[in-house]
Amino acid sequence: MQNIIDVIYNKLPQMSVTDKKIAQVVLQQPKDVVDYTISQLAQTAAVSEASVSRFCKNLSIDGFHQLKTRLAQVSENENVTVTIDDDVQQVLKNITDNKNIEISNTLKNLDTKKLNQVLALIKKARLIQVVAEGNTYPVAIDAVYKFNQIGLLAMSDAAFETSLAQTLNMNQQDILIIISNSGESKSLMKQLQVAHSQNIQVIAITNREDSPIAQKADFHLKTYVREQIFQSEYYFSRIAASTMIEAIFLLLIGQDKATLNKIAHHEELISDRKL
Repeated sequence: MQNIIDVIYNKLPQMSVTDKKIAQVVLQQPKDVVDYTISQLAQTAAVSEASVSRFCKNLSIDGFHQLKTRLAQVSENENVTVTIDDDVQQVLKNITDNKNIEISNTLKNLDTKKLNQVLALIKKARLIQVVAEGNTYPVAIDAVYKFNQIGLLAMSDAAFETSLAQTLNMNQQDILIIISNSGESKSLMKQLQVAHSQNIQVIAITNREDSPIAQKADFHLKTYVREQIFQSEYYFSRIAASTMIEAIFLLLIGQDKATLNKIAHHEELISDRKL
């Protein structure tokens, strides 16, 4: 059963204004909410009791009692929020705790069978295209660098038009890796559709299993994001996606020790650029 805090974080970007009010209260003080009545939560969030019931339904749970039960099952060190009122050391501790949770949950929830299938697909690909948008794009560039270092031809481009043109020149021997937090990008969905029209298999790395991209991809690897800043807005953290790429990279090395020689050779060739 998925951690209810993760469920709330996953759904937060798509929530209504009313649901976000309730979510903020739950995320900021989950231990207190366990002891609340439905009217107390409604009053604290400045919403109606009916809104609390709808909030629970939107989380795919039976009702407020089950919400409290699921919150009670969450370990105390997973209830982490960064607030503007905290002192610097407390903020740094909370950020550390949040990032540790993101990394831990992303790795421990990976399906081994699916991951092995993804690794096999990557290893046999003639060409790997990695695509992403916005502040996720640095993760794509990092993946391209890592894959090429170990002898796997990979490419990416920040411009959608160029990236799509690259996809049009690929074939069924190649694969497409899509990195997207929401899994709802229209551009990336179009690229997925183009890839499938050319019999190219698609691996998606997203934070939502129910997203359009995750649903349409041949393989989906789920990341877990715990990013709530200053008690208000939700921002995408690249840590979880970067962790997934790092894990794939290290597993590929572990399965073929010869890749270490390729990394060493590459490092030797660029060593004269360092002071």
